[in-house]
Amino acid sequence: MSPKRSSHSRKYRILVPVLGYQHALAMLHLACVLINDRPGEIILVGVVEVAPEQSLTAGAAEARGRRGEINALVASCQHLPIRVKPRVRVSHQAWSDLEPIAQAEQVDLLLIPWSSDPDERILGLSVEELLTVAPCDVVLVPANNLAKARLLLLPMRGGPHAALSLRIALALADANQAEITLLHAAEKEPETIIEQRFDDFLPFLRGLPPITRKKIGAAQDPVVAITHEAPHHDVIIMGATTRTTVTSPLGPITGAVARQVTTPIILVQRHQPIPRPPRLIPGWEPILPTVVTPLSTVVDKWFAENAFDSEEFADLDRLVEDKQRQGVTISLGLPALNEEETVGRVIETVQEALMVRHPLLDEIVLIDSGSTDRTVEIARSLGVPVYVHQDILPQYGSYPGKGEALWKSLYVLNGDIIAWIDTDIKNIQPHFVYGIIGPLLVRQRIQYVKGFYQRPIRVGQRLQPSDGGRVTELVARPLFNLFFPELSGLAQPLSGEYAGRRTALEQLPFFTGYGVETGLLIDLLAQFGLNTIAQVDLKERIHRNQPLGSLSKMSFAILQVVMRRLEDRHKARLLVEINQTMKLIRQNGEWFHLEEERIGDIERPPMVTIPEYRAKFTLKTTNKVQEVNE
Repeated sequence: MSPKRSSHSRKYRILVPVLGYQHALAMLHLACVLINDRPGEIILVGVVEVAPEQSLTAGAAEARGRRGEINALVASCQHLPIRVKPRVRVSHQAWSDLEPIAQAEQVDLLLIPWSSDPDERILGLSVEELLTVAPCDVVLVPANNLAKARLLLLPMRGGPHAALSLRIALALADANQAEITLLHAAEKEPETIIEQRFDDFLPFLRGLPPITRKKIGAAQDPVVAITHEAPHHDVIIMGATTRTTVTSPLGPITGAVARQVTTPIILVQRHQPIPRPPRLIPGWEPILPTVVTPLSTVVDKWFAENAFDSEEFADLDRLVEDKQRQGVTISLGLPALNEEETVGRVIETVQEALMVRHPLLDEIVLIDSGSTDRTVEIARSLGVPVYVHQDILPQYGSYPGKGEALWKSLYVLNGDIIAWIDTDIKNIQPHFVYGIIGPLLVRQRIQYVKGFYQRPIRVGQRLQPSDGGRVTELVARPLFNLFFPELSGLAQPLSGEYAGRRTALEQLPFFTGYGVETGLLIDLLAQFGLNTIAQVDLKERIHRNQPLGSLSKMSFAILQVVMRRLEDRHKARLLVEINQTMKLIRQNGEWFHLEEERIGDIERPPMVTIPEYRAKFTLKTTNKVQEVNE
């Protein structure tokens, strides 16, 4: 379909798929010169194609590299109106991902990388298929450095593509101080028709770059004429044709030229909407089959596109610029309980890097849960505000647990983006914070980011590199794979380092104890969808490993949360009553006995339902669902 114009002031949109840096640079140069004289927007979309026999997760590493290429492209021309599409697309056929973007963004022009080979497959399609299904104007662009093109050959015989071909030639000539050879390539048509077609463009040519006009007589072969001129030019700009042949999907002239010349070709096609067939029965519309993507493929695609590396956000100056441009504030909450050994270094490291050197964070706040050691004293001595979670919103009571501290911290933290990290990290580095904030600043669709890492575990005096995260591997991930498989791509769903947008977090219930991370992920999935969740590699995290008894209680609480959410999903009670007491085996001397302990999280309601919160954050809580789903 042809994009509709809702207003004369609408920006001209050009979509540039990025399959490699050098080729994208050539297309970006052309895109820039085309919007130089009008309000415009360039949308860069990273594209990673994976072989059909491979899992889409095989494209995850290349997707990270593609994001780096996009960042480099944007950095090379920061003065231009470029908007980066906020994700890299990983697929088995790139066009299946690219076309919906072109449709949704109402793109006017699609630039496609091309090697000037008529038989090349591009984005999973043949040249003919691509030109047939494109929903807008299309220009196939060679990888050559178009900024150095000084001699442009423009074969033209009128037709639907002539005006766009001329506009591209004039824009390049103006930007490069180049000369145009305008070659009238007509197929045995009367001279008067050739002259008329040339005269149609005279108003566009006056006062523009130097143009040399050459005619092809009726008896001349246009292919011979074009191939004769081609070696004397840096690039050929010519229109596609709808008259295809068996030997060339580009038509007899364009196809033959493409096969015979080595001069790079810019191929232009003006979009011509295909008319819909008439209805045979009034009011009847055909029912098209719905293509359902297997859930496993959905998860693989999510993993490839939404898994980041903290190193991608190491340019802190750029992160600060992104933050300031978006006009958002960022808060870091530090939940703590008796962490005097590590809390000071955590605070000092983050303060120095992300507040003093780079003003990424607007505040750091300690949320204490009743420490009896020097945790609170250390934090205050470093200038960090301290709140005891039992004293926040006391009218709503208080429960023990990290989840309770996180829920109440929403009331005392002021940022539009809220990050939390644990305070027992022994190898703290700034990337533990900026890594989980970065995706939220570069991708507006993302609402929540989880950290993951290698978790060494101490066995005696030895530190084993990767056997930590026992509850994650033995309980959380198996449960997700069984009951919430959409979340099965999360490497460490229980990690203590995560960040989210206030507009999403305030709409979620919080479990008060061990089940908080599990509950947040399940509820985020239900309310906002899988693609609003991301994860980021934070490399390695060294912390205090908990004994098996504590891990057993943690597992019990997580199982309860999963059971509750399964009941919510199926609208049925799976158990008559979820048991909230656990029999713990204790050793007393040479024998054992049982102790019963109550383990069960309380489910706190979404913070936005609390009147005091709404009164404090009135402006931040309007149009929440609309903002999240944009």
